[in-house]
Amino acid sequence: MNQNLTLLHPYPFEKLAQLKQGIIPPADKSPIMLSIGEPTHATPQFIKDVLIENLNSISNYPTTKGIPELRKAIASWLEKRFACEVNPETQVLPVNGTREALFSFAQCLIDSTKNSLVVMPNPFYQIYEGAALLAGAEPYFLNTTAETSYLPDFSSVPAEIWERCRLVYICSPANPSGSVMSAEDFQTVLTLAEKYDFVIASDECYSELYDDEAHPPIGLLEVAAKMGNSDFKRCVVFHSLSKRSNCAGLRSGFVAGDAKILENYLSYRTYHGCAMSLPTQYASIAAWQDESHVVENRRLYREKFVAFVEILHDVCEIEKPAASFYIWLKTPMSDTDFTQQLFAQENVTVLAGSFLSREFAGINPAADHVRIALVAPLSECIEAAKRIKNFIHNL
Repeated sequence: MNQNLTLLHPYPFEKLAQLKQGIIPPADKSPIMLSIGEPTHATPQFIKDVLIENLNSISNYPTTKGIPELRKAIASWLEKRFACEVNPETQVLPVNGTREALFSFAQCLIDSTKNSLVVMPNPFYQIYEGAALLAGAEPYFLNTTAETSYLPDFSSVPAEIWERCRLVYICSPANPSGSVMSAEDFQTVLTLAEKYDFVIASDECYSELYDDEAHPPIGLLEVAAKMGNSDFKRCVVFHSLSKRSNCAGLRSGFVAGDAKILENYLSYRTYHGCAMSLPTQYASIAAWQDESHVVENRRLYREKFVAFVEILHDVCEIEKPAASFYIWLKTPMSDTDFTQQLFAQENVTVLAGSFLSREFAGINPAADHVRIALVAPLSECIEAAKRIKNFIHNL
């Protein structure tokens, strides 16, 4: 067996299940699940229709590179959304959701004989750490706290760390805080990548869920192009239809960026056996070509955030995030106690923040926080906010 498997930590939801084990919540309160970032808004009908219309193509083997029409649709979307010109032939690859790609990218990129480091935010999407460990690299964490606006402080990293760094994972909008990196933040990490020759993997799967319609979050390729890096050297972005279009089960996304890196990644993926089915590709084309359903999706989340924050603002410090569908709530007790007791008393499930992070530099930056995913219907989110308010009142 791969000896690095022993380095993996239990997944956050395994820890959550253990935390809840043996607890029987009140029978008169229906369960409300706000722990998992799984969209529950309806998948647009037109996407399902295209999927069904193309079911006959399931008899054909798909290519790893994907059909030209899909790559062109993705490139066109990137150009409109991020004002950067992308070559659909050499700078775009379809992937089966960002989770698969974020993991396999490290396996392709990392040379395990080089004593490599993979830098990532802390707390983080657990795939980053697992990908680094199974690629034979050492994770290096950047604590994101209220003092850093819940974003990585790249300037705090010593030169000797950057010298060993081969890959940096960034996530903007961030999971779990919803914080958004500024142009200056992107410029800083791009400058460091050029100086120390590492690759940036920018997880942007929440980029289309934002509060201000007039100010969508910027992305890595957008900033790179404005800095004159029109070839996107050392830059790869990861996007998905899961959150944007409520198509989590479709397992459809893409990577885009540095053509040389993607050429090697395509070779890896050809052996990896991860080609996207043709019906999924055709449905994905339809999804990337339509924005009206995404605008409506944002409206639904915005409605829930407004209601949720309004109910809780007088009993705790709470703010709408700039983006994503999470509330990153500071707790008045340990995050695990808050999570466990809230479930026991109110039958509301949230995720303890410390399950998403590691102790590093003497602190666990996610301690005393919980992640609340406002993915349930509006009525359930309102009911959950009322129960959380009652819980906090009774502490």
